[in-house]
Amino acid sequence: MKFLTLSFLVFSFFMIPGFAQERILVDAVEKARSEGFSGVILVAQDGEILMEEAIGMRSFEDHVALKKSDIFEMASVSKQFTAMMIMMCQEKGLLNFDDPVEKYLEIPYKGITIRQLLHHTSGLPDYQAVMDEHWDKSKVAGNTDILVYLNKYQPPMLFEPGEKYQYSNTGYVFLASIVEKATGKDFVDLIEEWIFKPLHMKSTAIRSPEAKAKVKNFAVGHIKDENGTYVNANNFRSSDYTVWLGNRKGPGRVSSTAEDLLLWDQALYGEKLVSKETMELAFTPAKLNDGTRSYYGFGWELEPKSPLGKMVMHTGDNPGYKTIIVRYIEENKTIIILNNNYHPVMMRLVEAATLSLGKW
Repeated sequence: MKFLTLSFLVFSFFMIPGFAQERILVDAVEKARSEGFSGVILVAQDGEILMEEAIGMRSFEDHVALKKSDIFEMASVSKQFTAMMIMMCQEKGLLNFDDPVEKYLEIPYKGITIRQLLHHTSGLPDYQAVMDEHWDKSKVAGNTDILVYLNKYQPPMLFEPGEKYQYSNTGYVFLASIVEKATGKDFVDLIEEWIFKPLHMKSTAIRSPEAKAKVKNFAVGHIKDENGTYVNANNFRSSDYTVWLGNRKGPGRVSSTAEDLLLWDQALYGEKLVSKETMELAFTPAKLNDGTRSYYGFGWELEPKSPLGKMVMHTGDNPGYKTIIVRYIEENKTIIILNNNYHPVMMRLVEAATLSLGKW
């Protein structure tokens, strides 16, 4: 998902008076509340929370109000954690970014590097389409199952590795499996050991469907049924891949809170996890075979020139959930929005928060 229309934000920064900018976010949040948005909105500068608001419901069916401390599915925001695990493995000498994937995994696709997986330039086919067609959805699949089915059915490559950018969940499944192969440890346990515990992200984990059900403050993802009523998205098992692909690792499945994500955001400014040199690679565009650039780094979408300087961000999209983290890394300004009723207003809130940060 591409970020905000940059021209809109540039225009707004120059045309909207300072006093009006101060009201933009407050008014946007109140409008979102009136329109039925459910989620947590956090805006911070230098790690200090300037505004944090929880509106809507943790569970519409049980009439439980949402709290700031509630846990959400991150969906594809999880990819930045997977990329970090690869970066940490590289710094530990366990792998190299330019290693071929077949060095670690038995796959029918040759000539792809780890770097190309990170940048979404691998050309790999969509694993989810294969699983959707052939997997028994009464069972829960994980990475091993996905690899077996890709080897069994061998859908063709979409393009030659490095030819172009195309977002690939398959690539991030492979990355998590490469971490397991390189370390000899389970990815879920290792990400806890290497990232979540050291950063004191106490509400963050990769949780199984059974584990999520036991978390009292887990914000349920909601979609509307045929009557327009918000219901738990998990009720639609055949269409909710987060259930029957509930043991996959790499492209999603991290669950967290807005404040835990802020801890993660701030840790990336130092060297708690990797060196500054390695971190900079995560924010560097990919170079394609023809010499052109693709503006996706290692788990981050990139915008070199925004109204607040260099911006890195990622969205997440699961049945019932929308998530986003936006980081203006030259000014240490952060926007985190976690939504659990798949509401269309989310990007409007990001725009309002960005304009407000221009004043703060």
